[in-house]
Formats: sequence, structure tokens, C-alpha cells
Amino acid sequence: MIGTYGAVVAVCLSSLAIGQAAIALCGWRRWSWLAPAVGLALLLAVCWATVRLPGDGAVSAIAVLALTVAAVAYLWGRVEGGGEALRAGAPVALGAFLACSLPFLVEGHFGILGTSFNPDMSQHLLAADRLAEGHSSQLLNQGYPLGPHAVVVALNKGLGIGLVQGFSGLTVAVAILASLTALAAFRELPALPRTAGALLVGLTYVVASYFAQGAFKETMQALFLLAFVLALREADRDWGDVPLRYVPAALIAVGSVYAYSFPGLIWLGAAAVLWAIVSRPAVRALALGLLAFFLLVSPEIGRMVDFQQFETFDPNGLGLGNLFGQISPFAALGIWPSGDFRLAPGDGAVPAVGYYLGISFALALFVYGLVQLWRRRETAILAGLGAAVLAYAAARVVGTPYTAAKAIEIAAPLVALVILLPMCRLCTAMPDKSDTRRPWALAVLALFVTAAGTCSLLALANAPVGPTAYSSTLSEYRKLVGEGPTLVLASPQLLEEEHGMPFLAWELRGGRVCIRSTEEGEDVPPGVRFLVTSEGGDWALKKVRDPLPGKSPCPLVAERQARQGPAR
Repeated sequence: MIGTYGAVVAVCLSSLAIGQAAIALCGWRRWSWLAPAVGLALLLAVCWATVRLPGDGAVSAIAVLALTVAAVAYLWGRVEGGGEALRAGAPVALGAFLACSLPFLVEGHFGILGTSFNPDMSQHLLAADRLAEGHSSQLLNQGYPLGPHAVVVALNKGLGIGLVQGFSGLTVAVAILASLTALAAFRELPALPRTAGALLVGLTYVVASYFAQGAFKETMQALFLLAFVLALREADRDWGDVPLRYVPAALIAVGSVYAYSFPGLIWLGAAAVLWAIVSRPAVRALALGLLAFFLLVSPEIGRMVDFQQFETFDPNGLGLGNLFGQISPFAALGIWPSGDFRLAPGDGAVPAVGYYLGISFALALFVYGLVQLWRRRETAILAGLGAAVLAYAAARVVGTPYTAAKAIEIAAPLVALVILLPMCRLCTAMPDKSDTRRPWALAVLALFVTAAGTCSLLALANAPVGPTAYSSTLSEYRKLVGEGPTLVLASPQLLEEEHGMPFLAWELRGGRVCIRSTEEGEDVPPGVRFLVTSEGGDWALKKVRDPLPGKSPCPLVAERQARQGPAR
């Protein structure tokens, strides 16, 4: 708990301080709720730029600490609206923190988020472990974006936070920072609608569902798209003729590259083009923003080129991944009464009619929101939504269900913003209690907030939390045992309480694997050639000297099967 929440506090405080200092250097002297996203983007860039220097991550920790201290010193007495920002941001941060703590509270322990939903965290932990030791890894060689991993390594080297706790803390911090960023759209509203709107945008249902899988990259990209759109909106509405007014948006795009590589620019680039066509921004200011972007991403261009060969982009590659089929785009509307977003309407405890009623209600509010935003010339928000729709259409036509589902998640905060912002404005613009429209408007808004909020909490409560620690030893054993049948003896706590079976199966994928509790004894089944046991807090491999004759009962754990989760 201390490690996880320590990482949350460290990431949030550094992001807020560094982000606001960068915005102040661009010429804006009031507090901006773009600071969380700008700061996180710079944190990713700085950590990745320094993590491979001598010291294996220690330099990253020192660099972040130095930047944070320098940012606080620079901001002292220079930024207006700090007290107002604290009053607005504190309830949002607390609400997001409590919501994101729900998985750990329900499971009764802290550990790897999403185990049994999605096994990908194993690869991320291995890549971070290799970075922390100064070694290469498969993800590193493939050009995979490792900015988030570098942040986790910095937490490990600087604060002694374990890799598991570092990733969990970073994932929680992203959710908090996303909710705080949404305040840029709701800042002019009274406290209650402002807080509710920001929380629902930051933790809308599909985002909460990806949080439940421990999918920190997708939640980061959703945050960066939301923040990029709001940065363009704020630059046009508030910054006036400040020459560097588009630099915050450029910095956010930098973060997208270091978290999501070139695919992240599909959303941001399309949003920028659509917005520029309608808004016709000042050429000089736009050029300065583009210059800042290209200077900061230029070291990553070679790795971006390498990343295009990654398996995710192969239409015949992952396919369904950990999904059961295509995900309905209507899930992005926020009302999807299921703890597992992969289930189709009616496949869970709630009858299908409950889904369709929620979809119809939210869709009506979405259409109303589109009309109101069009009337108010909210070009940046509409451009971002248009880019998200185009990205989803492309993923659906030429991609896989796996990539299409990610496109839905990345679009979800903007969909929530389109629904909530006009409704919140409508309710707060009718102070006259004699207006007969007011009770209806308030009732509609309260109903949507309650329904969508309940669905998000349901997804968070359903999040599995896996092992509390990680060791790269099992990944190393996978190369040694090959396809040889292997018996793994694990503690009952790991298997029964920490979702250890799918985690162990993924670690040893590619061969025949039996997984049993230590309480069942060490009787080796026929045909088993290797025995893996837990000794002294780590795993030990033994070769069975005289394997019993006969066919091994251990099932083959193929990569696709392990990704979808082995049968229990």
C-alpha cells in the first residue's frame, strides 16, 4: 500500500508542478488544468531520455526531483489562482483516488492490476526490470514506447518503490490526472456539477474498464487526446495573442509519442487538422508549437519507425486478443451495466433491455450535446471527437477487434464530455426556480450521472488484482524449459487470492504447464520434465531426473490461449 500510494503522490505532484511551470514559461500566469497532462508528458520524455544513462535509472530519479524542485521554486509567487485551483481540484482528486482504490479494497490486497483479464503487464514488468538493470529487452528492441516504464524505473531507483507498486501507482495517478485535466472544461461551473463532470469524464466506463485491466498506455492516450483538445480550446479562448499559446498542446503530443509511439499521433494529428481547417490558427504561433514538438520527439523517430513492425499492427496477429468478440461502440456512451466490458448485452446479470435503455438515454443526450457544442462553436472538442470517430472507423475496417476496442476507450472521455458539458451548462444557466424546465434538466443530469457513475464503479470493483511481487526468473525459465512439460507448485495464496494461475501460465507460455498448489504435494505427473517451486521469495527450477513414463496431462499453454486466459 505504501509503495503504491507513494508512487501515486510522487507522479501527481511532479506532473502538476512541472506542467504548470512549463505553461507559465509559455506566458500564462494563471493556474491551468492543462498542467497535469503537460507535466505527465514531460515526465515521460525526461525519464526516457535519462533512464539508459549510467546508473540504470538513478539519473532519471535525480532529474525528476531536480525539475520538480525547480518548478516549485519558479512558480512561487508567480501563478495566480492557486487557492481557487486547490478548492476545485481537491474533491476531484480525492474522488478519483477513492474510486481507483476500489479494486484493492475489494480484493483485499495490492498487486498487479488486471491479472486474469489481461496478461500484458508481465511483459511491461519484464521490460522495466531490464531497464532498471541496464539490459536490453524484446520490447526495447522492437521500438516499443517505454516512457511509462522509465517513470516506473525512476520511482524504483529514487524512492525504492517496487516495479509492481510503481506500475499500479502510475495507473492510479493517470486516472487522477485525467479527472483533474477535465476541470479545464468544467472550471466555470458550480462545485457539484464541476466535480461530478470531471470525475465522469476522467473515469468514464470504458476508461474504468481498461484501468481494471491495468492497461496504463490506453488510459494515458485517452488522457492525452482529451488534454490536447482542451489545450487547443484554451489557447483559442483564453490565451489571446501569446506567441507560445500552442506549445502546451505540442508538449502533450510529445507525451503521446513517448507513451504510445506514432499511433498516438493518429488521434492528435487528425484532431489538429480538423481543428485547423475550421479555426484557422495564427501561422507563427502554430509554427512555434510544431517546432517544439519536433525538437522533443526527434530522438524517438528511429524507434517509431521500428515500432511499425510490432505484432499489434498485423491484421492477422492478435485478432481478438483478450476479447470475446467486437466491442460495441455504444459502450463509449458510459452506461453499460456490466463489470466486464467485453460482455455483450444480456450476457451478464443485467437483462439486455437494461443495456438498450441506457444506450437510448445516453445517445439522446449525446445528440443534444453535439447540437449545443456546434451552436457554441466548440470547434476543438468537435474536432477531437471527429478524429476519434475516424480512428475507430479505420480500426474497425482495416484493424482487429483488439485495436477497435482501444479506439473506443480512447474516444470515451470526449464522448462523456460531449454529453456532460452542455447538460451541466443547461442546469446551471437556469437559476430561476420558477422555470419549469429546471427540475426536468436536473433530473435528467442526475439520472445520467448516477447511471454512468454506477457503471464505472462496477467496472472498477470487478478489477482483479494479481501477485504482489514480480520476478523475471520465470521469464528466463521459459527459455530453458521450452516445450518440455513443466509442473509449477505455487502457494495457495498466490493461486486463490492473487489470480496467480493466469499469471504463471502467461510467464511459462509456449509449453505444456501444470499449475498446482503446494498443499497438493510434489507428486510429479507422468511425462513432466521440469519442476518449478518457490524458494526464498523467488522461483527455483529443477529438472526431473527420472520422468514417469506416459503422456503428460499438462495442457499446452499457447500464446493466444494465455492472452485470453487459461481455463480454470
